[in-house]
Amino acid sequence: MRIAVVGQIARDLVLVVPEVPDASGTVPVLERRELLGGKGANTAVGVARLGASAALVGVVGDDEVGRHLVDQLRADGVDTSDVARRGRSALIVDVVCDGHWRYLQDLPDSSLVNEADVNASGLAGADAVVVQLQQPAEAALAAIRRADGLVVLDGVASDEQLASAGVVRADHKEGEELTGRRISSADDAVKAGRELLERGPSLAVLEVKGEANVLVWSSGDAVVPLTEEDVVDTTGGGDAFVAALTFALVRGDHPHDAGRLAVAAAGRAVGHAGGRTDLTGLRG
Repeated sequence: MRIAVVGQIARDLVLVVPEVPDASGTVPVLERRELLGGKGANTAVGVARLGASAALVGVVGDDEVGRHLVDQLRADGVDTSDVARRGRSALIVDVVCDGHWRYLQDLPDSSLVNEADVNASGLAGADAVVVQLQQPAEAALAAIRRADGLVVLDGVASDEQLASAGVVRADHKEGEELTGRRISSADDAVKAGRELLERGPSLAVLEVKGEANVLVWSSGDAVVPLTEEDVVDTTGGGDAFVAALTFALVRGDHPHDAGRLAVAAAGRAVGHAGGRTDLTGLRG
């Protein structure tokens, strides 16, 4: 199977600290990691680790950092033919304390995927296209229109985007924004998911914060509780979830089974600092 991802590529600097200092304060760094990151890259690497053929439509800087990021993507088994190079590379600093992240982001406009990048890409023919909706709306819509296979939207989608999607996935905050509903229970998520299906997708996946992910399709629904791993950093949990969900659906898994694999992948991601997660061997 071939799965293409449209989304962010960045250099991640992860700093684990015992506490966040006040103004003019200083704390020691307990752990430091510098790695390939960004939601698009995280998802594409996850797909590759699961055993699919992965391709990425994204942007790196025309600089040494950008060259390093592309080299790492290739080493991870991701097709970088559609990775553009311009400007300076995006940087995300992930400050982790007590299982909670705080991001410092340098995301130049040049680091975002644009419509021309999408139109020049080889999305056509992929079994699935994952579209990260943190990218500009016109680029996301262009990707949706070029896709031949299953379209998976990750984030807050517009009605126009939803109309042509197969799957929409949203975390708790995104889900409430997307549906205009408070989602505090599985029943809330099922009702919200049913309304989303009326807007186009055949599968809606919504998070109930701290409890479960809820999958809703035309003939049923499933509530998949979160795993019980100790949470170090939730960065990358959603990216691993989307990678495994898409992989399983393209493989032909029932939505409930796909949801269980996705939750297991997210559980593996949150057990360490940073968004880079090795999903090798996680096949369900």
